[in-house]
Amino acid sequence: MRNVFSELAVLLSYPANLILLALRLLLAYGFATPALLKINYLKDTIAWFETLSIPLPALTTYLVSGIETIGIVLLVLGLFTRYISVLLACVMIGAIFFVHAGNGFSVANNGIEIPLYYLLFFMILMSVGAGKYSLDNVLFKDKKDE
Repeated sequence: MRNVFSELAVLLSYPANLILLALRLLLAYGFATPALLKINYLKDTIAWFETLSIPLPALTTYLVSGIETIGIVLLVLGLFTRYISVLLACVMIGAIFFVHAGNGFSVANNGIEIPLYYLLFFMILMSVGAGKYSLDNVLFKDKKDE
């Protein structure tokens, strides 16, 4: 019986790297529109951040839009994935706290549901890395990704 479980574990581990690649690409796609909106409408984003009582709204706008934009590129490439995931997770914590927390959980009410999912996905990438199909694996040969 022990052999069956060990064989099943090996079989189920094969798609793990494809799943990590798909996760990275999905997250990058999910950040594309919000990042572009922030960059294309910086003054409006600063004003919006002011209405949300976000500290230092101008600086925060530049930081968040920069992290999101760089994050898209790094996630697609699978480069410095653990590090950018930490920064993007911080952005999600800010989004949960400042934008979504007052609206409950449901996405239908602009609640914390979607940013919470993103936060959990980033925690996965922080924990296991980018996977085999990434520049992290090519350049740094992270033993956890093999």
